[in-house]
Amino acid sequence: MHPDGDRWVGHDTGRNDPHYHLDHPWEHGHFPGTIGPGHVWRLHGGDYNRFAVGAFFFSVAAFDIAYGADWLWDSDDIVIYDDPDHIGWYLGYNVRLGTYMHVMYLGD
Repeated sequence: MHPDGDRWVGHDTGRNDPHYHLDHPWEHGHFPGTIGPGHVWRLHGGDYNRFAVGAFFFSVAAFDIAYGADWLWDSDDIVIYDDPDHIGWYLGYNVRLGTYMHVMYLGD
């Protein structure tokens, strides 16, 4: 979130951005873990194709892969948020870098 307002920095393409369209939103179900700033998750393995937090797995949207070039997939802390604009996606916010990517829940 941007400190001078209640908006996502760089998340300004709107609800109809074709990069985040899913034919089958929530095909793996909804993330059952805690989301929002009240819980920080530690990455513990994988890469943008499939990474783990707790006992849960996610993948990064193809359009966002470049934003994760500096993520440490085995040790960074992230916060998971609901994506208010793109059905089927979450936003993974990297606490260390201050960046986020669209992520999809893959299950546990």
